[in-house]
Amino acid sequence: MPAVVRVVALLAMDQPRIPRFAALRYRDFRLLWFGQFFAVTGNAMQFIAVNWHVYTLLEGSEYSISVLGFQLALQGQALGLGVVGLVRILPVILFGLVGGVLADIHDRRRLIIWSQSAACLFTAALAGITLSGNVSLAALYLLTAAISGVSAFETPAQQALLPQLVPREHFTNAISLNQLMHQFGTIGGPAVAGVLIGAFPIGLVYTLNGMSFLLLLVALFFMRPQGRPGTGSLDVAPPSLSLGSMLEGLRFVRRSRLIWATMLLDFLATFFSSARTMLPLVAGELLGVGAAGYGLLATAQPAGALIAGVALTFRREIARQGPVLLVSVAVYGLATALFGVSPLFGLSYVLFAVTGAADTVSTVIRQTLRQIMTPDHLRGRMVGVNMIFFMGGPQLGELEAGVAAALFGVSFSVVSGGLITLLLTAWIALRYPALRAYRSGSETRGTRL
Repeated sequence: MPAVVRVVALLAMDQPRIPRFAALRYRDFRLLWFGQFFAVTGNAMQFIAVNWHVYTLLEGSEYSISVLGFQLALQGQALGLGVVGLVRILPVILFGLVGGVLADIHDRRRLIIWSQSAACLFTAALAGITLSGNVSLAALYLLTAAISGVSAFETPAQQALLPQLVPREHFTNAISLNQLMHQFGTIGGPAVAGVLIGAFPIGLVYTLNGMSFLLLLVALFFMRPQGRPGTGSLDVAPPSLSLGSMLEGLRFVRRSRLIWATMLLDFLATFFSSARTMLPLVAGELLGVGAAGYGLLATAQPAGALIAGVALTFRREIARQGPVLLVSVAVYGLATALFGVSPLFGLSYVLFAVTGAADTVSTVIRQTLRQIMTPDHLRGRMVGVNMIFFMGGPQLGELEAGVAAALFGVSFSVVSGGLITLLLTAWIALRYPALRAYRSGSETRGTRL
């Protein structure tokens, strides 16, 4: 594992120590952090439950299509799981830019409150129809799409709110703590969901997720963030909810060499190497471990991410951020490819955990770089554009993985995705030398292609 050793060595070089939880000293960040922990845990439970729900509803189904005169048999469960990814990303593509503009116009805390209230209502509806026995595949897809659409408004506001909660010198620590919180939630959530869906009606998981939104809303009501969107940008006209304002965010991202390179790398890697939605098939067909094993396997990726997140909270910055980013994505692709051929549950768990650790290192670097390089009046729109990349990659990738698994088997789908990610990471490294050379503090705003 020389690549992993190199990542650890790079993280250890030239790093001043700071208090591990420096960002938690700030009251509003602390409130948001703890509120989001419950929401993330509930969402992780629901993610697992929806995938298993689709898997069970389509048990034994098979479809046949004709391509160039040849009849191809498609496994219904694999195809249905792939469609879950599609319904999760389409609303984000449709509304992500709108959500970004709104985050640059309106009070970001209020926008989060309204969006989370809507998510709570949609989740309650899903719980109600499931517990009543009236759920259908179409209703499951529709409400999943609605809940995903809410994130197109919540995520830009939540990420753009960060500079109003902590000072710039603690950005990396705050982002690392957010990743740590996310991984705590996505470890506990799948493990609990795996137990619950094996012993109770699946609607109970949806009910608990709805309750988690209420806890986040309580935290949001007590927050009093300072400043408004655009603070510090006195020479910039305030944006409006218009096509021009949306395109301004796209133009900024496209002109910013490093931001564009990181978004492209994120999209390509997660498009081809996302194996999360295929986990029911991996657990059921490759490993034969059932619902409980599926829930446990789903904790592996966040467990690896948690270990990496804890390590990152010790550091103010990551040295040689460009090379570390590229190596971490390459490790992500390699571990995914090996995960697809592993016949042993223990080995599969470790490999899936490595993908989580590598992805966390990559995420912290990408988010820190974007926050520092983006002016406040464009921060919401930058996040809106980024949502299409960081959510579009894995969700569209799940559709691609589902089709590939339906045609050629789940192992081929996962292995080929990991290998393609390795090749694309090498291409990005050659195409963007500025990314290879990037170090913390060397950024310049508006670097052009």
